[in-house]
Amino acid sequence: MNKILGDRYSLGEMIGTGGMADVYIGQDLRLNRKVAVKILRSDLARDPSFVARFRKEALAAAGLNYPGIVAVYDSGEEGNSSYIVMELVTGHTLREIVHSGERLSVQRSLEVVAGVLEALSYSHANGIIHRDIKPGNIMLTDSGDVKVMDFGIARALDDIGATMTNTWNVVGTAQYLSPEQATGEVADRRSDIYSVGCLLYELLTGKPPFSGDTPVSIAYQHVSMPFLPPSEVVPGLDQNLDKVLAVALSKDPSQRYQNADDMLLDLRRVMRGQSVTTKVKKVTKIKWWRIATLLITIALLVVGTIFGLSKTPKTVIPLQVPNVVGLTKDQALPLLTNFTVTFTHAPSSQIPKDRISIQVPVATSKVQQGSSVTLTISDGAGDTTVPVDLVGMTLEAARNSLAAAGLVITTTVPMDSSEAPGTVLKVTPGGGTTITAGGGVILQIASGNAAVPTLLGMNEIQARTVLTQDGFLVQVVFAYDANQPLDVVLAQAPDGETAQPIGSSVTITVNKAEN
Repeated sequence: MNKILGDRYSLGEMIGTGGMADVYIGQDLRLNRKVAVKILRSDLARDPSFVARFRKEALAAAGLNYPGIVAVYDSGEEGNSSYIVMELVTGHTLREIVHSGERLSVQRSLEVVAGVLEALSYSHANGIIHRDIKPGNIMLTDSGDVKVMDFGIARALDDIGATMTNTWNVVGTAQYLSPEQATGEVADRRSDIYSVGCLLYELLTGKPPFSGDTPVSIAYQHVSMPFLPPSEVVPGLDQNLDKVLAVALSKDPSQRYQNADDMLLDLRRVMRGQSVTTKVKKVTKIKWWRIATLLITIALLVVGTIFGLSKTPKTVIPLQVPNVVGLTKDQALPLLTNFTVTFTHAPSSQIPKDRISIQVPVATSKVQQGSSVTLTISDGAGDTTVPVDLVGMTLEAARNSLAAAGLVITTTVPMDSSEAPGTVLKVTPGGGTTITAGGGVILQIASGNAAVPTLLGMNEIQARTVLTQDGFLVQVVFAYDANQPLDVVLAQAPDGETAQPIGSSVTITVNKAEN
């Protein structure tokens, strides 16, 4: 992007992209320093809920001034673009490191997680929980420091109405989601502890504690399935780490570490070679009191029935409907034994065939035992219609319109035209055509020159995405450089910032290990 935001921040090359935003290198013209500028994706900028969440990130992180947390300097809006200006950190995320095939040593893994816990201890003390701790949000700087970033779904501890689910969608990353977040309950600092446990498990074993076909099926495992102790995955691993993770990954928040400092103490004991005595806590006194009260209530009802008092009104306790979206019929039914279940079928472009796409009432609703729950089974993607107004749009506008219809651009074909470069001239199949959701279309666009983006250092997927978004075709070749991370772009032709016709090919050389 060649743009200045807020009359202050000059944008350079894209250095990252995610589910909500793209990140660019920027230059603060007022303070003459390099910064990172996160810009809400244009296809999300029209959705008030995403804009509100983006603003919440700025507010949440701006109040945190700690070396282990990426600093937020400024935020604002420019036209339809919302942006956040942050500290520019050079290094690699844990996600990039894990996906490159590199395995951190056990000691280094513990040091990294300790750094995350220290940052969370500060964040929690200032009233902010993160709610999306995962490898992609942990940065290891070039100097070896740990930085926690992306408070995009963070919330204040006193925001008691905030949960992790909306109508049918789970907000957050499924592999690192706490059980209470998966069921739509209020998340607190112990939810972050659970996510840190998932992070530690993956660093130790090379994989998260739970995996599955869909995010919701993974969330289901977080709620109901035990994890395999890491020492059984990696023979010889210190069994004290099993004890730490048994507490951190407890399904019941009351049995977890109650704050980041508690987990940090045990982690440091392991790092010093000491034994960990922490065990999963027993049910608290309070919970025994609840159980005793329930038993007394049942006993009184039984006695009342014996003495002919069966007409006495009984207290009816509503039940919470569990979240079964994404599960198969066979997986859902055992969770709904207290309800009357009916099934319908309908197409869904987001939920795989033969899995539940909609439930009514929605998850976490409180209803009476025996109430009806209607589940809609996905018949697959179904059909969608190619938008009729794509001709004449810019390439970016056409891409956004297609995304809203559940479609993608498969190929762009440059054509000589008097129209402005990048203008859509023709769509195949044509507007109004019914095709399978998730499919792609071919766009003929007016030829013209555009600057080739600088791709060096990006991973292959990022480079492909940036080139496609800028209207170039992608050619990939492979080479191996032992001094560079795997999967990163080592070279490109033509060079970055070179003017080339839209629709022309750009060749990237990707670092791939020799067989």
